[in-house]
Amino acid sequence: MNFRHLAAAALLPASLLALSACQQDSARPAATASATLAASSAARPAAAASASPDAMAALQQALEQRIPQLNGHILEVNPSPMPGLYEVLASGNNLFYTDAQGDFLLNGSLLDTRTQQDLTADRIDQLSAIAFDKLPAQDAFVTKRGDGSRQLAVFSDPNCPFCHRLEESLAKVDNITIHTYLLPILGENSVSRAGQIWCAPDRVKAWEDWMLRKTAPAAAASCDTDALQRNVRFAEQHNITGTPALVFANGKRVSGAIPVEQIEKLLAESQ
Repeated sequence: MNFRHLAAAALLPASLLALSACQQDSARPAATASATLAASSAARPAAAASASPDAMAALQQALEQRIPQLNGHILEVNPSPMPGLYEVLASGNNLFYTDAQGDFLLNGSLLDTRTQQDLTADRIDQLSAIAFDKLPAQDAFVTKRGDGSRQLAVFSDPNCPFCHRLEESLAKVDNITIHTYLLPILGENSVSRAGQIWCAPDRVKAWEDWMLRKTAPAAAASCDTDALQRNVRFAEQHNITGTPALVFANGKRVSGAIPVEQIEKLLAESQ
C-alpha cells in the first residue's frame, strides 16, 4: 500500500512517511513520529470494550469501511498496552492506534511514562526483526576484519549515497564479519553496477574500491547474478524498502547511515 496517498488525503500526518536512507518506496514509519501519545496504564481504569477475536474483527472491518485506503492492508488488530487503545498493524509494519469503536486513528509513539519506554519503537523492532540464521548466506559476500567475532549483515545499493556513508563508518569498525547483500533497487544503473561487483574476481575489493574510493569495477566476465534477484525478493518479503538496512546478530534491524558510535553500541547489545 502506498501510504503517501493516505497522507495526501489528510487522513494521516505526513510524519508517517519519514524517510530513512535511499528509498525504493515508502518505508515503515519512524519510531519517533511527530505526534507522541504519552500514557500511563496506572492512571486509567481498564477499558470495558471486549478484546475478543470477534470484537477485533469488527473493529478492523469498521476501519476498512471508513478508510478505504486501509481496506485489505490491515493485518491484525490487538489490544495495546494502554487500556482502551488498540494497535492496528498494517502492511509494511505500519502501526496505528484506535479506540474500541474505530472512531479515531492515531499515528505516533506510545510511551510508558513510568519506565520512559517507547512501546511503539519496541513493537516495531519486534515486527521488523530478522533472525540472523535465516538470512540467505549464499547470496552475500563476506568482509572480515580483526578476529571477525561480531556479526553484521548489510543490505546495500551501490548507488545509494547513504550506503557510501555507512561504508565509511564500517571501515572504522574492527573485529567484525560483515555479510553484504547487494540490493539494487534504485534503477537499472544500480542493477548493472551490482552485477559488476558480484561478478568481480574479488567482490570485497571491488565493493570497497567503489564505495570508498569511487573506483568503478573493472570489466569482468558475466556470471550468475540470480543472487541479486533473490536479494530483492527477500527484501520484499521482509519489508526492506530502503538502503542501507542493517541486521545485527540478535535480529535487530536498523535503517540508514548510522554513525560508528551507534554501530558499536548495537554490536555490543547483539552479543
